[in-house]
Amino acid sequence: MSLAVVYSRASCGIDAPQVIVEVYISNGLPSLSIVGLPETAVKESKDRVRGALLTSGFEFPARRITINMAPADIPKEGSRFDLPIAIGILAASGQLGEVNLEEYEFIAELALTGVLRPVSSVLPAVIRVSRDKRKLVIANCNSNEAALVPDGEVYSVESLGGLVSALTGQSSLTRVKSSPSSAIAADVPDIADVRGQHQAKRALEIAAAGAHSLLMVGQPGTGKTMLASRLVGLLPEMSEDEALETAVVQTLNRNGIDMSRWRNRPFRAPHHTASAVALVGGGSNPRPGEISLAHNGVLFLDELPEFERRVLEVLREPIESGRISISRAVRQVEFPARFQLIAAMNPCPCGYHSDPSGRCRCTAEQVQRYRSKLSGPLLDRIDLQVEVPAVPVDLILGKAPSAESSRDVRKRVSRARKIQLARSGNTNSSIAAHQIEELCFVLPAANEYLRHVMDRLGLSARSYHRVIKVARTIADLSAEDGISDRHVAEAVRYRSFFQSNTVN
Repeated sequence: MSLAVVYSRASCGIDAPQVIVEVYISNGLPSLSIVGLPETAVKESKDRVRGALLTSGFEFPARRITINMAPADIPKEGSRFDLPIAIGILAASGQLGEVNLEEYEFIAELALTGVLRPVSSVLPAVIRVSRDKRKLVIANCNSNEAALVPDGEVYSVESLGGLVSALTGQSSLTRVKSSPSSAIAADVPDIADVRGQHQAKRALEIAAAGAHSLLMVGQPGTGKTMLASRLVGLLPEMSEDEALETAVVQTLNRNGIDMSRWRNRPFRAPHHTASAVALVGGGSNPRPGEISLAHNGVLFLDELPEFERRVLEVLREPIESGRISISRAVRQVEFPARFQLIAAMNPCPCGYHSDPSGRCRCTAEQVQRYRSKLSGPLLDRIDLQVEVPAVPVDLILGKAPSAESSRDVRKRVSRARKIQLARSGNTNSSIAAHQIEELCFVLPAANEYLRHVMDRLGLSARSYHRVIKVARTIADLSAEDGISDRHVAEAVRYRSFFQSNTVN
């Protein structure tokens, strides 16, 4: 009778809790049983492991083998435990000799030929193992993903036979070289391509500077989608930590991570037929939804009123908290969801409300019903609401006037972001209510004007806080310490579209 203990990692959202694989070989009829809440793919690993051991020239013990995966309350899924199970059987049966397995962790699927195959979501495990100062062994095909983590002691292996040879001292393991600094793709659309729409461009710059949410309202073809797609090019580059955190979420997606663009801020634009689960994530094995896949990037919702109302309502909490918790019968998973919401909509069902041609035939009741698809609490959480008018024909047909490029605007945005980070360590949109008085100094004249505005527009406390935050961002773009009435007036203009009254 003999016992071997091998270490591995499970996949639980963006976390990778350690799993202890205990292999116990005893006398009795030949059998292999796996306990510790294994799912189907884990139970099937016994056949893959048996084939891999035999074709690699090792002996599969014809005895009673019991494999326990601890802790037992964490569901074990996928083929990632094939390799630790195989190493445990070899160690327990004495085929590894005196090898210290305490310092290693193993994650890989085994082919029947003994070749190590890649598994999904290795990056969270690499991060955790790196923090715990341990060594991780993975398949060669997972090397590019593991290389994103700086200072991670990760080793890639081709086959089971090669790994055993290295563990027994007959050869050496190949360490994965860290290469986290990857070039940022340059194919981001430029805001200089957008003709006219100076107010919308200004709102987009403010949104980029303070990480504010933005709603654009305008007729079809006025450039709302074009403007939204330019926002990513205005945002500052992600830090190493932000890029790595975003990459972790991307690895949980079924399509995996695009290694050539992992430093780019994500831009997600789900169709208006998307379900609530597609937006926030879910499933029996919870996966991230669009709001998490847009983490540290942009979530663009075009034709906003066409989304089901219950789908839009699920955005309310993540917009405030920056995360989403998904609870299922056997597990609860939390995903980050610090996204920047950009939305677009038509002013009425036909799209041509207030058009000078008079082609709109929508009644006031139809317009109201259309706009009421967006609840007050949701609109309250959108910092900037701007009208995008039709572009004059002369501007469309004439020679393109010179305009600021995304690079020029991004310089101002980056300067404003640095001011915010130096002041509070976060963007203005993330300032907590109890910090507003401390971080947003409002000049007396601006305070008086704001009091007048709140009475006229009937702003809620949340709207008041968001107006102050936007005004703080406008002041930061001008590198001014105090918030003046000019800053407040501009911030208020971006919240008056859905109000019954206007401010002169």
